[in-house]
Amino acid sequence: MDDADLLRYSRHILMPLIDIEGQQRLREAKVLVVGLGGLGSPAAMYLATSGVGRLLLADADLVEISNLPRQPLHDESRIGWNKALSASAAIRALNAGVAVEPLAQRLDADSLPLLVGQVDLVLDCSDNLATRHAVNAACVAARKPLVSAASLGWEGQLSVFDPASGGPCYACLYPVRDAQEERACAVNGVAAPVVGAMGVLQALEALKLITGAGTPLRGELLVFDGLDGEFHRLRVPRRPDCPVCA
Repeated sequence: MDDADLLRYSRHILMPLIDIEGQQRLREAKVLVVGLGGLGSPAAMYLATSGVGRLLLADADLVEISNLPRQPLHDESRIGWNKALSASAAIRALNAGVAVEPLAQRLDADSLPLLVGQVDLVLDCSDNLATRHAVNAACVAARKPLVSAASLGWEGQLSVFDPASGGPCYACLYPVRDAQEERACAVNGVAAPVVGAMGVLQALEALKLITGAGTPLRGELLVFDGLDGEFHRLRVPRRPDCPVCA
């Protein structure tokens, strides 16, 4: 890091659990963010401003005006843009020192293994169960940690799935065969600050995993109730019969 980096990230470097060594780990890290909507916007933004060196940003959707209240990486001038391209432009403006690779495509079981194998960890900020299960399967196969979040209405959920460290995977919590019809915020609505808060917490968990600071949410589900302002932590056991990670 040069003098400009030391100044930019000085508040991180002042923290004993990060220091220069941790900031250097962030600089060398490569992270895949799947989905650049309500979760992915704040997550990718804070990864970039925190100094994560390389970001792969994947989303096939286009920016719509209804996205803007909860997706701060996009603005009115980029309505109609692909979200991955819009997010990449915004991140380059925030931190030119971050290498950004936009992936204007919907990731699936065929494309995910190669991408996941190239990164250190994955943030699942997607909005559908098929993608979530495909991302989980690719992370389990590549032995890469997965930071997953979801939000609907006034509530949010967050967890770190890392079977390589002995924890459960996403399918242990939400089995594929038990997946019910998903509830989308496009139908049921979501409070913009709630989904933003969960995306920020995803970035925080990623920073902990990269730097080694603190205790990531492996094997635990953090549930946030935005109406009452309460957090609850639930243990998530590893299922011995899980078809993905057992």
